[in-house]
Amino acid sequence: MRTVGPPPVGAARAPARPVSAGSATTFEELLSLARAGELGPDPAGLRISVAFTTRQAVRHEGRGTGYRNEVLSLRLAEAVGSCAVEPGALPDGAVEDCAGAEVARLLGHPMLPVRVAALDAYLMHVFPHTRENGARPLALPAGTSLEKSRVRADAVAGLLVLPPGSIVLVVGVVNSLLEALRSRGLRYIPCDLKGGVTEWGEPIATDALASAGRCDALLVSGMTLGNGTFEALRLHALRHDKQLVTFAQTGSAVLPHLLGHGVSAVCAEPYPFFWLDGGPGTLHRYRAGCPGGTP
Repeated sequence: MRTVGPPPVGAARAPARPVSAGSATTFEELLSLARAGELGPDPAGLRISVAFTTRQAVRHEGRGTGYRNEVLSLRLAEAVGSCAVEPGALPDGAVEDCAGAEVARLLGHPMLPVRVAALDAYLMHVFPHTRENGARPLALPAGTSLEKSRVRADAVAGLLVLPPGSIVLVVGVVNSLLEALRSRGLRYIPCDLKGGVTEWGEPIATDALASAGRCDALLVSGMTLGNGTFEALRLHALRHDKQLVTFAQTGSAVLPHLLGHGVSAVCAEPYPFFWLDGGPGTLHRYRAGCPGGTP
């Protein structure tokens, strides 16, 4: 039985347009609708003005392990769409190929991360993270990289509605998220394609789908959109009536459209991400069935 979240507090204002626009239930269907101009302006008439990558290496103070990130971002008017990739995976010339390109061409680009970033930018442009479109903003206060990471982790973990002792599959290991789950009395199976161990020496599985059957819910990074592993996890959650919560820097404007189609909640974090500076920021939380209400 699916555990549902709490009802909205007070009267929720209905979205001007539903977040799950069109009839898309998968990323590929959403991509097709966008290419056909059925979700907004004709993408053939829109161009990416700026394309860039962000690379970082992280080792928070007091932590024994670190990690690296690389993100492709595309700017369309006021919107920025992003897709994380494995460091070094983008070929030379990918950024230059995107700058000035028609959005329609990039939505059909041979590289999946480019398609994801282009769709994210397009949907951010058409459906920004507003209450009218179903988002509930959460202020991210200024602080150190570790402080901001922990606040974000608490916001993400808070979208899961599970009794203590439940097991969560965490796809895309973030140590602060594991801490947040433990603080709620939840157990977890960490999973990441890179494998290895967590900060606390716990083994990290590399095959998320093989571990999903042993879990009561899924907590999934938006990066799975860019590496092609998201759809299998969505189908697992849908078929087995499990919560699937996503924490999305990649595809922050894409995943809210899949609410109710295997995705139960989204913590969306568009560029600029919390790790870029110490100032305040904003997260945008969504929950299926609670448009504009309290997640």
